[in-house]
Amino acid sequence: DGETIATASFDKTVKLWNQKGQLLQTLTGHENRIWDVAFSPDGETIATASFDKTVKLWNRQGKLLHTLTGHENWVYGIAFSLDGETIASASNDNTVKLWNRQGKLLQTLEGHDNLVRDVAFSPDGETIASASHDNTVKLWNRQGKLLQTLIGHDNLVNSVAFSPDGE
Repeated sequence: DGETIATASFDKTVKLWNQKGQLLQTLTGHENRIWDVAFSPDGETIATASFDKTVKLWNRQGKLLHTLTGHENWVYGIAFSLDGETIASASNDNTVKLWNRQGKLLQTLEGHDNLVRDVAFSPDGETIASASHDNTVKLWNRQGKLLQTLIGHDNLVNSVAFSPDGE
């Protein structure tokens, strides 16, 4: 709704704020620093990525809904698909994992030679891009098949984003 801002911190908390700068809620439960936070498209679920090797799903009131376990190392990036039904997490274990909103692991995307720092869904939700410290970006379909590897950076890739029109 554009009214709430979520911030993730190395102090192991996520804070929800309004646009006037008033603190609305503090989400606690991670055991290590939190690297990323994302709202679901409907704004009802918040996903957090942490160095405690987990992803946590919360409601807007700060209640923990699910803890997603399966990564073997720090989790850096988190993204929701446009329909809000799939969550992608990027990890220091060189993988991207796809989860459903109930916390069930759907797929593990393997193919990077170094940690995966960021992940993004295309606007149509059919393609996932992963940015890695192996100097590449990989494009995957939702079934976990590698579609393409983008090569050209001379150093690690920290972030990835699709244009809003999907082109």
